Amino acid sequence: MLESVKKGVYAAIGLAMMTGEKVEEFAGKITTEAKMTESQGRQFIDDLMKRSAETRDAMEKMIEQRVELTLKRMNISTQRELTELEERVRKIENRSLDQEKT
Repeated sequence: MLESVKKGVYAAIGLAMMTGEKVEEFAGKITTEAKMTESQGRQFIDDLMKRSAETRDAMEKMIEQRVELTLKRMNISTQRELTELEERVRKIENRSLDQEKT
């Protein structure tokens, strides 16, 4: 199941990246066909690229949230949880060592 989640995430990320390239290509064609000035065309392309990046960022955030939810449902610890646990163990070990010294 985790493998299919990974594949889905990779496919979505790849699609988002490809969309950005396609957006720029599409915008270039539109500016030519609409006979925009160079300045108008650049502004149009910049705006579309910005919106594409915003969409890509939102999609990545959504994917991260979904993966985290899936991991929780599968009862798999996240890296953050493991790091927090390691820190707690270190603190307990240090307290134990301090008590042994006294």
